[in-house]
Amino acid sequence: MISIDIDQFIRIIRKNHKNLDAPVISFIGAKGSTPFEILMSTLLSLRTKDEVTLGATLRLFDHARTPRDLQALSKESIEKLIYPVGFYHTKADRLLAISRIILEQYDGNVPDDMDKLLALPGVGRKTANLVLAEGFGQPAVCVDTHVHRISNRIGFVETRTPEKTEFALREKLPRKYWIDYNEMLVALGQTICRPISPFCSRCPASGICPKIGVDRSR
Repeated sequence: MISIDIDQFIRIIRKNHKNLDAPVISFIGAKGSTPFEILMSTLLSLRTKDEVTLGATLRLFDHARTPRDLQALSKESIEKLIYPVGFYHTKADRLLAISRIILEQYDGNVPDDMDKLLALPGVGRKTANLVLAEGFGQPAVCVDTHVHRISNRIGFVETRTPEKTEFALREKLPRKYWIDYNEMLVALGQTICRPISPFCSRCPASGICPKIGVDRSR
């Protein structure tokens, strides 16, 4: 497998990623958001386009930013606020269930523990890691489709699923990069390093990227 200089790659992307217009970074990966806000917005983003997630997050945050706020809303009200996110009926149920559990079992505070987060309805490893990293500042490797794709495309890992990518990165990626890695690669993946025909001509790291699996680029 071709090996990229990960320090050089991250240095280049970190220098340039703030200029990338990634539509939901400010909500799903933003510094300063509370753990519950990150948890809610990430759940809304699952299997939903970024623009739809952004609108739904803004509408929901206008009415609820805490578990207690959310419990004060009916399921029907939540559905209207988050529509048309994918599976909005199910997500409304999960938001209510999660907020109730957090109030009843954790005194209204999102747990800062992986196993406890994974026990919440609909919370997978991607969501849990994002909450731990962005909400609590804990070293955690959050892997979505962008992180999985780009980590393989640059030749840093050789994996077939996001979950396997997460564990490969835990073994190989220096811990000092864990928290920022997701935010940088999501921004890059949403704007430049697209799944099909990526904009390699606009990528600041194109000169060192082996472009594994890229048959056509722009």
